[in-house]
Amino acid sequence: MLKHELRKKYKNLRAEITNSKISDYSIILANHVLQIPIWDFFCFHIFLSIEENKEIDTLPIITLLQGKDKNVVVPKVNGENSMENYLLTDNTVFKKNKWHIPEPVEGIKIPENQIDVVFLPLLAFDEKGNRVGYGKGYYDTFLNKCKTGTIKIGLSLFEAENSISDIHENDVGLDYCVTPKKVYKF
Repeated sequence: MLKHELRKKYKNLRAEITNSKISDYSIILANHVLQIPIWDFFCFHIFLSIEENKEIDTLPIITLLQGKDKNVVVPKVNGENSMENYLLTDNTVFKKNKWHIPEPVEGIKIPENQIDVVFLPLLAFDEKGNRVGYGKGYYDTFLNKCKTGTIKIGLSLFEAENSISDIHENDVGLDYCVTPKKVYKF
């Protein structure tokens, strides 16, 4: 399927999921993350959920990472079609941006080359590790600035599609994708 078709399909599927089910799935995904061999790494980037879009709640994963004494970094969109990364601390204050994404107001910036693992939001993915997001390109731009070897983990409420037919050369694929049913490795 084409990306725009997948976006429409998965936005509609998400709209049908109850908040209670998203909460249950979010805890299951956090438990599945424990199966991925990432625990020797130190710096983890994770997105903050857009509740209005019925995204996976990343708080259980954040709690897991903090419990294992990992540095947790969260994104903030800047006006240049890119993101900045801020260390999540007890003092971090959040404000929702125009897309309803909670973002840190200020804090300690962390450069992309210090990030070891990235948890990615997505709408859909395929069996080859290609992903479909909201189409703005923020994560592709960000991932292309990360160091070689940064592990990319998608978080999905749904299982893999067979194929995404309109992948571009600048699209960055996944190393893993975690769903309520399983962990995919690419």
